Amino acid sequence: MKHQEYLDLVEELLAENKTTGDDHSESMIHYTKMNFQRMKRWQTKGQLDEKTIEKIKGIKAPQKWVVLTEGWCGDAAHSVPFIAKMAEANPNISLEVKLRDENLDLMDQYLTNGGRSIPKLIAFDETGNELFNWGPRPAQMQEFVLESKENEVPYSEYNVGLQKIYNADKGQSIQKEIIEKF
Repeated sequence: MKHQEYLDLVEELLAENKTTGDDHSESMIHYTKMNFQRMKRWQTKGQLDEKTIEKIKGIKAPQKWVVLTEGWCGDAAHSVPFIAKMAEANPNISLEVKLRDENLDLMDQYLTNGGRSIPKLIAFDETGNELFNWGPRPAQMQEFVLESKENEVPYSEYNVGLQKIYNADKGQSIQKEIIEKF
């Protein structure tokens, strides 16, 4: 689906007190509500920097970007809007959003430390050859998560710290890491 279709789907599901995937528990609905607001905020306030725009506009051959995500994913809420903005900056890039849990065959080709971590961006050329992949989060955020898990910090605690890092970063690390791939 297109990025806007994904946003519409998440909003429609929330109106039905549901989320993407099969787990419609109260906590997953709560995460989805928070993350939908984050996505909307980055969609309106997030900005691509000049270096990113220049690099994206330099892509001359068609590319298809596929991003695997879910509405409840906090990392995706911070990353997918910037991925969409990058794709929108060049008509040679088409972006397709796929739900992780409905595309496990693809997801399982891009595991992170053996897990189905999202978001995951995979870029293909016009003949279907993979150009690069990125995800599930920028390196500094990944280090924070791994360190928190190693130190057995409860998810509810390290998630707050992770969100603060994302907010302070304002999408800069996401942009930098993705444009370094091409």
